[in-house]
Amino acid sequence: MSLIAFDFDGTLSDSEMTVLLGERAGVADEMARITERAMNDEIGYAESLRERAGLLDGLSSADTREAFDEVRLRPGMGELLDRLAADHHVAILTGGFERGVGAALDAAETDVDTTVANRLPTDENGRLTGAVKGPLVEGTKDDALAELAADVGADETVAVGDGANDLPMLDHAGEAVGYDPKPAVAPACNTIVESVDDLTAEFAASDLL
Repeated sequence: MSLIAFDFDGTLSDSEMTVLLGERAGVADEMARITERAMNDEIGYAESLRERAGLLDGLSSADTREAFDEVRLRPGMGELLDRLAADHHVAILTGGFERGVGAALDAAETDVDTTVANRLPTDENGRLTGAVKGPLVEGTKDDALAELAADVGADETVAVGDGANDLPMLDHAGEAVGYDPKPAVAPACNTIVESVDDLTAEFAASDLL
């Protein structure tokens, strides 16, 4: 059995969760600049994530819910996940947030076997505290991939990602697929795809579909 692990923001989804949240907090432009620096490996991912979460301090529960409800999978990606899940263990490994991933999967009426994601704590009034917690703040995706592969007994690992925080996962996987990857990421990829159709064709050519 193969373990197929996907990044979320920029890969499964063209939504950027922190930017959607930032729009409601009035800090979207600053969020986007921090995200771009992190994706191009100019600053560490944990540092960038904490900076972005800090900008969200005080965001209301209603605004937070509305932002997460806007997160969507790329068109056709839900169907691809369903096809892969028929024969493989499909996982999402993301520095993004559980609630956004869950909302997108629900909207696409699909699911995956495992999600490893972070979360944004709230205070007693449901407002974001500006903190971020979870396994992929300081933890890296290569460790998460290796641990999950051992847990499920996978004999092959495939990773799909686009940004600098995906590099550990892409380096560790048996097959590294870049989904429209950032310039700093492309050299680490065995294959590069630009669309869901390209990704589907790549999986078919690799006998994973």
